[in-house]
Amino acid sequence: MTSRPEKRESRARLLGRLWRPPRAHGAQPRHRVVGPLELFYDLVVVVLVAQAAHHLAGHLTWHGLAEFAVVFALVWIAWLNGTLHHDLHGHDDARGRSLFLAQILVLVPLGAFIPAAGGENGGRFAVAGGVLFAVLAVLWLLAGRGSPAEYRTPSLLYVSGTAVCAAVLLASAPLPADTRLLTWGVLDVAYLVGFAVVIGVTPPTQASSLAPTDSLIERFGLLIIIVLGETVTGVVNGLAEESTSAMGLAVGLVAVVVGFGAWWTYFDFAGHRRPRSTRAVTLSWMLVHLPLTAAVTAMGAAMVGLVEHAHADRTPAATAWLLSAGVAVVLVTTMVIATGLEAWQDERALYRPLARTSVVVALAAVALGAARPAPLYLGLGLVVLLGIPWGLAVVHRLGRDETAVL
Repeated sequence: MTSRPEKRESRARLLGRLWRPPRAHGAQPRHRVVGPLELFYDLVVVVLVAQAAHHLAGHLTWHGLAEFAVVFALVWIAWLNGTLHHDLHGHDDARGRSLFLAQILVLVPLGAFIPAAGGENGGRFAVAGGVLFAVLAVLWLLAGRGSPAEYRTPSLLYVSGTAVCAAVLLASAPLPADTRLLTWGVLDVAYLVGFAVVIGVTPPTQASSLAPTDSLIERFGLLIIIVLGETVTGVVNGLAEESTSAMGLAVGLVAVVVGFGAWWTYFDFAGHRRPRSTRAVTLSWMLVHLPLTAAVTAMGAAMVGLVEHAHADRTPAATAWLLSAGVAVVLVTTMVIATGLEAWQDERALYRPLARTSVVVALAAVALGAARPAPLYLGLGLVVLLGIPWGLAVVHRLGRDETAVL
């Protein structure tokens, strides 16, 4: 028969497993598989991304693009903030699940307010965003209390920056719409600069602890995969809003192949690969994923217009520019990310010509967008252009294999 002290000890052990304290700085496992809780969180964030893409699809103007960029950056920064917190300090226990739930409960209304974020009712988005960043600041504060002394300064800076972000968002709620949007844009830039400063003040001896872990590399790749689904969503929405015709279906399917081309560009050359363990590479690797993810999302928004105008003699200017520029950004940012990879040094014979080719192809994509051919020809042209770097890589690898055999 179990005694009372033994029962108390058993309950204490159970509670200890369910509600563990935050993991200390520098103690995160380097090799960990992403769990279903993290994937669920990423799917919730992509709902917000979808809201931003849908709003952009209906407002293809300079103002609409600026609004999308500002709002998307805030959502991405919040995702990065929460992702880093869990990777550094989180456990898959009751405490970790409760913290994810707290963020998700704020993300839901935040997503609902995205369509009106740039208008007179944008104050609601500002309040929800302020609450989200306040929650994140508290999480970082609690995690920093148990960290080693050498991590205290960067931890304090990060908590302060997140808290300031929350305060600015809340304070921006009553501002006029254009002033509020400008404030958010400045806040995006300031936060990213502050993030760079935090990484920069970390001593070189601790740089390896900040390098992306296997799970973090996987999280960034998973977000790209899920966001790429928005390109398919854009095609489906475009087809659903118009009476389906052979030409409309052809344009839609070609648009899907363009999105597929963005997938193979990122994952063939940069995704799921380990970056080098330096502060500069860590910072670049993380931050360059922002314009890359935004470009993929914008491509999905442009595909709605591409399908809707499938029968036009020329693609509408805004749609052509957005889609072709998105492809160009995907190519260039993928190569920038690749420069920080271990593979960049190990496979110099491939990556150097690949980077030069990708830049030329990116310029050709922009030129194609400027020419504004019919939607079908624009899509086919982008597919061909995206296939050039991939073809170069295949030829290189076939040649290398033949040399190895000889």
